[in-house]
Amino acid sequence: MNVFITDLSAFLPNAPVSNEQMEEVLGMVNQLPSRTRKLILRNNKIRNRYYAIDPQTGRTTHTNAQLAAEAVRRLSPYPGFSIDDIECLCCGTTQPDQLMPGHASMVHGELKSTPCEIVSTAGICIAGMTALKYAAMNVALGQSKNAVATGSEQSSSFMRSRMAGTISEQTAAQLESQPALAFSADLLRWMLSDGAGAAFLAPAPVPGRRGFKVEWIDTFSFANELDACMFAGAIKNPDGTLTGWREFESMEQMLGQRTMLVKQDVKLLDKEIVATTANRTIPRLIAKRGICPEEVDIFVAHYSSDYFRLPIYQGLKDIGFHLPLEKWFTNLAEKGNTGSASVYIILEELLRHPDLRPGQKVLCYIPESGRFSICYMLLTVV
Repeated sequence: MNVFITDLSAFLPNAPVSNEQMEEVLGMVNQLPSRTRKLILRNNKIRNRYYAIDPQTGRTTHTNAQLAAEAVRRLSPYPGFSIDDIECLCCGTTQPDQLMPGHASMVHGELKSTPCEIVSTAGICIAGMTALKYAAMNVALGQSKNAVATGSEQSSSFMRSRMAGTISEQTAAQLESQPALAFSADLLRWMLSDGAGAAFLAPAPVPGRRGFKVEWIDTFSFANELDACMFAGAIKNPDGTLTGWREFESMEQMLGQRTMLVKQDVKLLDKEIVATTANRTIPRLIAKRGICPEEVDIFVAHYSSDYFRLPIYQGLKDIGFHLPLEKWFTNLAEKGNTGSASVYIILEELLRHPDLRPGQKVLCYIPESGRFSICYMLLTVV
């Protein structure tokens, strides 16, 4: 398909927040310093992240839609570009600012650009990739002369102390020997952060400018095999099913069970994410695309924590898809885990890397633990 990413942008709100500053910005639960924060940060190896929070007042500085809109404004795919030139706007996120209207409507409203086609994609981490795939297909089919795709997250609104629960003594004691517990609801506040990225897609590269040719974008859902793992607006029942927030007897009951907060089935995550990344997905990808690891020059990997890096590496190696760690490219440590925005933010940095050369193949990997979906995307540097 003749579709090219001719520019990428990223927007990370406010000043970077170090590990030592996190509780100052998010607030302390019960006015007590977290016993678990340092243990979690030691495993995820994130050193800096960004929050759409004023550290002085604790108030929100940017909505999710405003983060995405700012990323779009920072695009500069060709001289004289204006946001009014955008013909198709595709916006993906895990957590829109409201249940309705759709996220893309709100981003378009923030941009106040001329009328254009819009689409919102839902999901968790791969929501940004399904937005990118829709944008690429739109341009490839000639439906639009160009398209802009975004991924954005404003997770900090869930992570402030007034929204967070207390950590039991038992959980705190177990964390040292069971690092995967860090992905439970009460501890995700030390994992997630805010940010947005945008990509401009066109049917041809811009002469004299570096870009990426989109070879293919494939997503695979394994919801037919696995229960929900990461969820919000629901509680998980003993049989693995979800009860949604509208099924509660009252709003008070629903809020009392912290139904709207992001939660994760830690045991299921630890058991299945590597198997899904490798054993369930790679054979299907090879059968469909004929890809082999030797043709991959750069592996752009989105993972939520460094805790998963070596297990994922080993899982791929064990099935014969060996991608040496020196080929891996990520900026998790300095930019944080921004969910559906992460790959945009990684690729924006890669596009400007001095060692990037035309012809290199870039394989992107984006897992989603919602109900276990995996995305792989192949790009060629042009």
